[in-house]
Amino acid sequence: MKKFSLILLIIVIFSFSGCGNKLSNNEDGKKINVVATIFPQYDFTRQIAKDKVNLKMLIPPGAESHSYEPTPQDIINIQKSDLFIYVGGENDEWIKDILNSMDTSKKTIISLVDCVNTCEEDFKTIAPDQEISHNESKEIDEHVWTSPANAKKITEKISETLCKLDSKNSDFYTKNTKEFVNQLSILDNNFKKIVSNSKRKTLVFGDRFPFRYFVEEYGLNYYAAFPGCASQTDTNATKIAFLIDKIKQNNIPVVLKMELSNENIAKSLAEATNTKVLTMYSCHNAPKDDFENGVTYLDYMNKNLNVLEEALN
Repeated sequence: MKKFSLILLIIVIFSFSGCGNKLSNNEDGKKINVVATIFPQYDFTRQIAKDKVNLKMLIPPGAESHSYEPTPQDIINIQKSDLFIYVGGENDEWIKDILNSMDTSKKTIISLVDCVNTCEEDFKTIAPDQEISHNESKEIDEHVWTSPANAKKITEKISETLCKLDSKNSDFYTKNTKEFVNQLSILDNNFKKIVSNSKRKTLVFGDRFPFRYFVEEYGLNYYAAFPGCASQTDTNATKIAFLIDKIKQNNIPVVLKMELSNENIAKSLAEATNTKVLTMYSCHNAPKDDFENGVTYLDYMNKNLNVLEEALN
């Protein structure tokens, strides 16, 4: 969406809905309103708060987060939220435009990239593409939640904020946070065990690559078709040849793809190298059926345990 169109949309919405915020700090005795842009922070908040808050996920289940355009109702939901949680970074510039256009003095805002140490997108191990300049300025890799260690830090920040905004339920939030962080620690240890006992330390993705923080955390190498936030995912012979060569060099048994993406490149690589295709979950979003059935970040990451074990052995 062009910036002019977005600003015009905001002006129209504010003209009809007014600019007042709901009371924060639970002053009116009602549940606080929490809006999370995508699935990871939505689920972290759900694990902490359960039904003690009114929680909305801005981007619909199954939607592509990188190309999503806000609806008028989305902007109203952000406006009325007491706590708004978004990722931050280049792909959330439209959110910054919205926030800059409203009164946020009574709103608490959390950006995930501010909760952890970030790193830049890495092009060294991305398959070459004539349309991508590897010398251009790099952006922060926004997929910070893919590391369970980072997920713990984000969860603790959300919990701390909820305790301040809704102090009467702080004991409830603290208890749930402790339990969830313990589950994340178990997950983290399980990944470490798999990596330490694996035959190899290299992964190949025939897809986008949003797992920079994951591989950094566990000391893994990788090769991928596209960066994590690539808008264009068209392949070419050079890209395919590069990845086929890496699969053969490293005796890779599995080609990985993300959830909610097609398997075209991964299938081509698997057919050319007599390997198999498996899905590794980035947790950007959940398909509608999974979402309605209450799938969690831990559900997806525990599936990744089995995928990783097979891919590294």
